[in-house]
Amino acid sequence: MTKIEIYTKFTCPFCYRAKDLLKQKGVSFEEYEISMGGAKRAEMIERANGRTTVPQIFINDKHIGGSDDLAALEAAGKLDALLAG
Repeated sequence: MTKIEIYTKFTCPFCYRAKDLLKQKGVSFEEYEISMGGAKRAEMIERANGRTTVPQIFINDKHIGGSDDLAALEAAGKLDALLAG
């Protein structure tokens, strides 16, 4: 099964856009809400090679990037293959 993780903040429209695309694809994902900072935010920054913006998306532990990166994969026809594992 494909492991999808997304780090988000409550008020982030890009986070909602990314989650909506994943829901449209019918896949489940683990969401880490980091609005208040803490250990998960530090984990995200480390995993995302210093990126501090949200969302940060990982598929099978591979860093995909943010919402625009996810949308670009979809537009290029590459997202389904990644989601299939």
